[in-house]
Amino acid sequence: MSIGDNDKNFVEDPRYKQCNKEAIIGSILGILNLIWWYGWGYGLGSKPVSEYKFIMGLPTWFFMSSIVGAILFTVLAFIMVDKFFVDMPLERMTEEEANQYIEGVK
Repeated sequence: MSIGDNDKNFVEDPRYKQCNKEAIIGSILGILNLIWWYGWGYGLGSKPVSEYKFIMGLPTWFFMSSIVGAILFTVLAFIMVDKFFVDMPLERMTEEEANQYIEGVK
């Protein structure tokens, strides 16, 4: 049996495409969270303390980067999972099940 024989029998699991999509979306959300945190924390937090403005007793930079950011990105994560993630079985699929899965996702 040569390497080419294995390629003929290989059927790529259709869930890989969805998993890659979900991983990319999750990574983008994580990067946006880091940008949000860094922008507010180091953007407003680099001023002298005498120039700070306060929200609920906390410096604005801290409130926006840590409190608002945590709430915002938690809500965005829930929305992301609800809208873009697909509930899929994790067991091994036969070729017939894979074809049914592909038809169901479309």
